Amino acid sequence: MVEEEDLESSDNIVEENGSKKGCGGDCFMAPIHWFNMLASETHWSLVLGVVMVYGISQGFGGALGRVGTEYYMKDVQKVQPSEAQIYGGITSIPWIVKPLWGLLTDVLPIFGYRRRPYFILAGAISAISMLIISLHENLHLVLALLFLTAGSAGVAIADVTIDACVAQSSISHPSLAADLQSLCALSSSIGALMGFSVSGILVHLIGPKGVYGLLAIPAGLVLFVGIVLKEPHMPNFQYGQVNQKFLSAGNSMWTTLKSPSVWRPCLYMYLSLALSLNILDGMFYWYTDAKDGPGFSQENVGFIFSIGSVGSLLGAVLYQNVLKDHPFRDLLFWTQLLYGLSGMLDLMLVLRLNLKFSIPDYFFVVIDESVSQMIGRLKWMPLLVLSSKLCPPGIEGTFFALLMSIDNIGVLSASWGGGLLLHVLKITRTQFDNLWLAILIRNILRVTPLCLLFLVPRADPNSSILPTEFLSTEEETGTEEPKNVELVSLVNNVDNGR
Repeated sequence: MVEEEDLESSDNIVEENGSKKGCGGDCFMAPIHWFNMLASETHWSLVLGVVMVYGISQGFGGALGRVGTEYYMKDVQKVQPSEAQIYGGITSIPWIVKPLWGLLTDVLPIFGYRRRPYFILAGAISAISMLIISLHENLHLVLALLFLTAGSAGVAIADVTIDACVAQSSISHPSLAADLQSLCALSSSIGALMGFSVSGILVHLIGPKGVYGLLAIPAGLVLFVGIVLKEPHMPNFQYGQVNQKFLSAGNSMWTTLKSPSVWRPCLYMYLSLALSLNILDGMFYWYTDAKDGPGFSQENVGFIFSIGSVGSLLGAVLYQNVLKDHPFRDLLFWTQLLYGLSGMLDLMLVLRLNLKFSIPDYFFVVIDESVSQMIGRLKWMPLLVLSSKLCPPGIEGTFFALLMSIDNIGVLSASWGGGLLLHVLKITRTQFDNLWLAILIRNILRVTPLCLLFLVPRADPNSSILPTEFLSTEEETGTEEPKNVELVSLVNNVDNGR
């Protein structure tokens, strides 16, 4: 009996020690377990594809592109902040026609493949455009805008292709919809953090045109995704039925969009974005002005944006671990309210109130950028999850692209509206007297979407929102989506070809 008691006590000690060790390693292993869970529940290739497109192309490349374009417009093309705001909206136009890219990937395979050619096309367009801007000595503004728009189109095509896979998995695994969007957000935020961390240094060392040359690398990686992508080959595809499939998909999209449970949240998403006027170029010119502004260097600007991406990353982590199960309407109420209040930090900075409290500009801007980015991410995440819930089966890629294009129209409206506001208030490269008024107007408009929250359903993010009559859309459209779109290594491709 004594020996048995000793054995039992020793087993308890081992279990207690094991549990203590397990608790200590949980924080480190939790992200790995989460990645493994997503890879096993969906497919490891989907996780890899999201990291490549969202993390490297959009996150890292987008961060380099943002800082490089700001200095390219200011120092190379020498345009006014209101003009830079308008030009930024022009280069985002390819994101508005995302439904076209999505419809093409859904119903029009190229050489018998539905996904691979579009990744290859996207990477090639972006890489060539960035190299032309980088290598041309004195590129005219119109041509520069043309190639910047082409590069943006390449990123948009790659985005809609991977979004189709994410939307499809969100429908087949409803409980993982929030996790998949969190994966997209985390990949984008981590990539942006890395990109912003080196952007200012790179602009200082090689200039904005040199940064455009480096952007050909993320574009090449998107092309690489298309090369290694494994998907079923359809050699006998009936191209004569493409027109019918376009019409069928279009009718299905229109029928779905007419449903009140769909168009009401779409209207809210557009208005919430359009009313948040974008005056970032005015703020950027003021940031870098040595006379009226703080006069931040290129390295400082890159570091400030990198801290902002940390805030965005924290927002994604906070949403994933704390807020992802909250009803849409309740979460959007608080995030929209905080989004409007966070804009008051910009007002305090421009009015130099921070100096009255002995807070240095640099420290205050870092806090401002991180808080704004974190709240902006928290505001954006439930909208993405809501969008994925509204996609009917069969045309999920196309319809998700349509919803994202509605959001991008809202972003474009905010950008052009902000450019018009900067122009009306006569905010130029050297005049910033009315910048505080522009910030105040923007902050007031940011909170107005609170009056429109009745358009958003109170549904739980883990439940289905789309009406049941639309669940048979896949059969009606006749667009059969590959069930297993997977990425394989180049070595496997070579081995299979032997």
